[in-house]
Amino acid sequence: MDKKAKQEKIVNMFDEIASTYDLANRVLSFGIDVVWRKRGCDKAYEFLGKKEIEQITDVATGTGDLLLHWRNQAKKNGIRVKKYVGIDPSRKMLEIAKKKVEFASFLEGKAQALPLKNSSSEIISISYGIRNVVDRKEALQEFFRVLKPGGIVVILEFTKQEKRGFLDKLVDFYMKKILPTVGGLVSKNYEAYRYLPNSIEEFLTTQMLVNELQEVGFIKRYVKSFSMGISTLIVAQKPNANS
Repeated sequence: MDKKAKQEKIVNMFDEIASTYDLANRVLSFGIDVVWRKRGCDKAYEFLGKKEIEQITDVATGTGDLLLHWRNQAKKNGIRVKKYVGIDPSRKMLEIAKKKVEFASFLEGKAQALPLKNSSSEIISISYGIRNVVDRKEALQEFFRVLKPGGIVVILEFTKQEKRGFLDKLVDFYMKKILPTVGGLVSKNYEAYRYLPNSIEEFLTTQMLVNELQEVGFIKRYVKSFSMGISTLIVAQKPNANS
């Protein structure tokens, strides 16, 4: 299967599970994913160090879940954000997002070809989406292009485990046996939730993803693993023009 066909298949899969996506996320993570998302927002605001932000862009936004956290954490941190933008290739996901997140603007588009101008966002985020981007390096280059100098990229992702101890085997069992069964029951789409653990196994380790960000030109600012390494938060920054 070529890259274009593979990407279309993934997008179609997300179209099919759009209506149950939020519920499945809460059930499968026991609600802990909310904590991970808030941490990513807070760290980005901390490293950016601004009280006024022109634009935050959430890529592979899905149903717009992370945009809600961007707004809520901005209020808690006393930050004014003028514009929130969500981008996703799945029309079904965007239909739900538009009803759920009324304060944001939404655009249909892919991570590797963002429909945005150069240096137009202070923050770009992608939560549990970079793994599903077939042309990942092109996407990282797009993030760099769209970010303003000094801008922040936030990546939350399920990365491949480097160690093979007892806890890693426990996580493996959950991801390969329990997650597909529960996700399939909630969404009525077992194939989609069998895809998830397989896509993680085929994905990068945390360090490999950090290396790819640095190759594009980003500076690593923060890396944190959560819940026995199931999820990883990476925060990186585009250098300032004078640095």
